[in-house]
Amino acid sequence: MRLIGMLDSPYVRRVAVSLEALSVPFTHEAVSVFSTFEQFKAINPVVKAPSLVCDDGEVLMDSSLILQFIEATAANGRSLWSNDPKILQHQFRAVSLALAACEKSVQIVYERNLRPISAQYEPWIGRVSGQLLSAYGCLESEVRQQTALFSETKSQAAITAAIVWQFSQSMLANLIPANHYPGLADLSARMEKTKEFLKFPPIGPGV
Repeated sequence: MRLIGMLDSPYVRRVAVSLEALSVPFTHEAVSVFSTFEQFKAINPVVKAPSLVCDDGEVLMDSSLILQFIEATAANGRSLWSNDPKILQHQFRAVSLALAACEKSVQIVYERNLRPISAQYEPWIGRVSGQLLSAYGCLESEVRQQTALFSETKSQAAITAAIVWQFSQSMLANLIPANHYPGLADLSARMEKTKEFLKFPPIGPGV
């Protein structure tokens, strides 16, 4: 299998780290949807990162669907999710908050960096920023209250929350001061020291 995309994309890095945590073999190809658009298009005409090229050549997209497919077909029974329904509910809550924060972070970054200043719509940016802060506020509460969910490094909740936090901090630290989110900051610092995170650092430029 081939994972296509740049590791400074939190979605690509999420897949890479998760596959490594599941001991699923794959190769990573650092192809950008911006600077190497045509190269990416030759692999996947939709030009969406991450893209997973399966062994038979079929291309899958969307980090959550890719990871669901991997656990169902290639993880040999290993999982980054709990079998306990109640714990699984908490994990889904945490990951959904992290992915919401990720989506809103990307929207703000694209608006600020790709759209001309004259075309930027501040009321919309304000609304998205509010959603981002709400998502991180709720996620911070989860990290501090549901400590068992995030104590295991090979957990999708811990992996996704840490990767998304690092991305937001790298791009929007002025909007999300780390000292306001000590639980997430501590989680990120701990996860970034694991072998899976160290093997796939958030190297750019370009997603």
